[in-house]
Amino acid sequence: MDHAAEAHRTDLMTITRFVLNEQSKYPEARGDFTMLLNHIVIGCKFVCSTVSKAGLAKLPGLARETNVLAGLAKLFGLARETNVLGEKQKKLDVLSNEVFIKALISSGRTVSLLKRALQLSHLLEFNQTEPCCILVSEEDEEATFVEPSKRGRYIVVFDPLDGSSNINCGVSVGTIFGIYMVKDKENPTLADVLRPGSNMVAAGYCMYGRSCTLVLSTGNGVNGFTLDPSLGEFLLTHPNIRVCTPHPT
Repeated sequence: MDHAAEAHRTDLMTITRFVLNEQSKYPEARGDFTMLLNHIVIGCKFVCSTVSKAGLAKLPGLARETNVLAGLAKLFGLARETNVLGEKQKKLDVLSNEVFIKALISSGRTVSLLKRALQLSHLLEFNQTEPCCILVSEEDEEATFVEPSKRGRYIVVFDPLDGSSNINCGVSVGTIFGIYMVKDKENPTLADVLRPGSNMVAAGYCMYGRSCTLVLSTGNGVNGFTLDPSLGEFLLTHPNIRVCTPHPT
């Protein structure tokens, strides 16, 4: 047995471990950006599960088997609303949007709850505000501004479920997101959002299909992670993704 190869396969690099390793390179980091990314990952896991169950409910005969599947089948109906682009929203769009909004708004509370539960005074050094300042979703007509007392430093722009109409024909759908740093968290404006993508501090997408793949860049390379259903974790499967250099003709 090749013990070195076996050890390599058991040294799993999860996305949480990867982000924490990146954080350790910046001594001034306070953990709020890491917490924000972790909650985006949680949102992606939830949407992945919902999309796969919705696809199952669409199979002939299965939607009538149980109340659960029957309820999931209703996700394919229209929500009788349109998004900011004039596209008809499906209930799955609305659900995914609510999941991400709630996950991002609550992402700053985790440290506070941990400190309160474990009574660890040294956690006071962490930011007690929400990491987010402004949330901009394709599904909402207006941006969501976090209340002043809880504003953080980051703006998240996202499409919670792009291409949801493709689920019926088995084509992949996905979540797209980008993160900016606000110029002045005391006076945030929409001008903080309307900036070039090159000003983002992180960006990525999560694609839901036969497998669930999350691709992330924090400004230092691009890395791909694949969700392992047995572990419930995104594992690094495509490190340091690059565009192939064209061969000279």
